[in-house]
Amino acid sequence: MDDVLVVGEAVVDIVTRADGRSAEHPGGSPANVALGLGRLGRVVSLLSRFGLDARGTAIAVRLAASNVVVVPGTRTTAPTSTATAVLDELGAATYTFDLDWRLPPAEEVDRRVAGARALHTGSIAAFLAPGGDAVLELVRSAAGRTTVSYDPNARPVLMGEAAAARERVEQFVRAADVVKVSDEDLAWLAPGEDPAAVAAAWLALGPSVVVVTRGGEGSTGLCAAGRVDVEAPPVRVVDTVGAGDAFTAGLLDALAEADLLGVERAEELRAIDLAALAATLRHAARVAAVTCSRPGADPPTRAELAAAYPEDATDRTA
Repeated sequence: MDDVLVVGEAVVDIVTRADGRSAEHPGGSPANVALGLGRLGRVVSLLSRFGLDARGTAIAVRLAASNVVVVPGTRTTAPTSTATAVLDELGAATYTFDLDWRLPPAEEVDRRVAGARALHTGSIAAFLAPGGDAVLELVRSAAGRTTVSYDPNARPVLMGEAAAARERVEQFVRAADVVKVSDEDLAWLAPGEDPAAVAAAWLALGPSVVVVTRGGEGSTGLCAAGRVDVEAPPVRVVDTVGAGDAFTAGLLDALAEADLLGVERAEELRAIDLAALAATLRHAARVAAVTCSRPGADPPTRAELAAAYPEDATDRTA
């Protein structure tokens, strides 16, 4: 059984730095989450869409090297999608996209959902037609059969008006058990509203855990037991590409380690206490911090994380 089935886009990131240098790297938010989970030792599959071309092969090779299983039907004869990231002087990225997104045949999707403790999705895959509607139906059908996690990872250039996008996002929130969202996403989706207040409103829609990340300012977790705020570890930032996806991978990894994934653990996840939630957020933040310390979406292996933060395993099991 998979620890996590990740559903969503895999693309090639074309990264242009402030000094004009450019390079290509396999990416895509859900694919990055799968990569992060694989490097942390989780059994993970990716249900995606990318080509048999050179760019698609680069994605496939990278995923295989991190023990991510690519679900049959993912690779197609269509060109592999791209996302162009332009970095500013601080390493922050803005994106433009050239992509096509749709799901493989339904029978393969259903079989994979049935064999996973958790289903994660988000970003473009949860929004862009025609695949986005199929992903929403998949998430709704998976609710009650597996743990559903969701990260809006908003891309305004693809998502139209913020008010309509928020309605769409909240459809996924209602079907999810775990929601992770950045303060930047909330600033666009809910302008002028307090991020913690939006997170509390989302918690009331049904999830067991809602997490708001604030980059270097840390993160906030909400659950039935209340609210916890966790500082981000200090780090010398090279760039922030893939940092949010690394945080999501760390979040799911910690929940798996605590045996809180799977439909049979739904009550335990809903009853998570603040100490356990805080430890989960610290672990996720450390995974993200290592990713920020090196270029591109390059999340750490379990060994690299332990070398950077020897206290991590003890902190999560205390």
